[in-house]
Amino acid sequence: MAGTDNHSNPFKIAQKQINDCADVLKLGQSTREVLLRPMREFHVNFPVRMDDGTTKLFQGFRVQYNDAKGPTKGGIRFHPEETVDTVRALAAWMTWKCALLDLPLGGAKGGVICNPKELSQFELERISRSYIKAVGAFIGPDKDIPAPDVYTNPQIMAWMVDEYSSIIGKNQFGVITGKPLSLGGSPGRGDATARGGMYTLREAARRVGLDLSKATMAIQGYGNAGSYAASLAQSMFGIKVVAVCDSKGAVTCENGICADTVDAHKRKTSSVLNCEGTRNMTNDELLALDVDVLVLAALENTITERNVDKVKAKILVELANGPTTPDADEVLYRKGIHVIPDFLCNAGGVTVSYFEMVQNAYMYYWDEAEVHEKLDKRMTKAYHEVVELSEKYKINMRKAAYAVAVARVVEAMKLRGWV
Repeated sequence: MAGTDNHSNPFKIAQKQINDCADVLKLGQSTREVLLRPMREFHVNFPVRMDDGTTKLFQGFRVQYNDAKGPTKGGIRFHPEETVDTVRALAAWMTWKCALLDLPLGGAKGGVICNPKELSQFELERISRSYIKAVGAFIGPDKDIPAPDVYTNPQIMAWMVDEYSSIIGKNQFGVITGKPLSLGGSPGRGDATARGGMYTLREAARRVGLDLSKATMAIQGYGNAGSYAASLAQSMFGIKVVAVCDSKGAVTCENGICADTVDAHKRKTSSVLNCEGTRNMTNDELLALDVDVLVLAALENTITERNVDKVKAKILVELANGPTTPDADEVLYRKGIHVIPDFLCNAGGVTVSYFEMVQNAYMYYWDEAEVHEKLDKRMTKAYHEVVELSEKYKINMRKAAYAVAVARVVEAMKLRGWV
């Protein structure tokens, strides 16, 4: 997680990005002030009985950044180094992400400071239910709709849905998305973040003249989004994935890595290291590989002024939130590296979550092919809107994505009489 200085604090970075966008859009000071701060945030502390009989106090957050365009939407993270500034930044990015995809939603994010790897299933369930008890009055299907994020999953969402339903005295599956299919989840939600990113990669490759069937790819971060990105890149485009990494290290193979083999190895050993047919390398070495596509699918502040000069990829696919700092962004732009910015690239998750909300609301569910078709259409449209603005203003892709998204939020605020 991020430190506290302005160069690594994710919320300071998010605010700088907003100010840069406000300069492009020529926004007044009062409008900037509204955009630069969360509208609401909740800090909660809740006791949980542990398996050994002791009681431990956990701290959690829920930040509702801006609801000008509709109910807020955003995931819940369980992470030992969670900070409120990280949650604020993620809630801001969710606001712009929803606006960029033209969803009738605002942005939010939540988190609990805990280490799921050290908790039993029973402890995880009690933490999940206790968190919902603490924030239940502030969420709802027409108010704020959580979803899974780092170290949370459909089972945790199921416990949260059940707890919320108990609190209000009726089933309310629409309060949370990313649920199991049998509790109102949407087909296509599991790989939605990575699949949306692959749709934007397809469009970016066409723009830069890259034949993906002959391309090489390295993936930094082999969790949910990263592992799906590996398998989808291979199945959709025939890309050769030559390196992957997780928090313990990286592995590489010039002849290509089979996603299924790495998946099986990681399930068995909890790491990609020492996977059969590969050699180990450091994560820093992976970022510097001479590949066509570099996928960033871990946490914040991966590409910084410290290592940006070593990046050789033609296209940067940001499946993680905030993986590139503003200083590094400018260097990548000057180098001619095509960046698909995070809140465009990884918007497939929230888009299919929105589809899940729609399906929950009228209790009719689409098949997976229809979900994929609708996702492709929205991601492709958003990508080209960003590219066109980038070329019009001669600004990098992130600033262009901000300009599209923030302009939509500002328009909603003006129509509502807020500014």
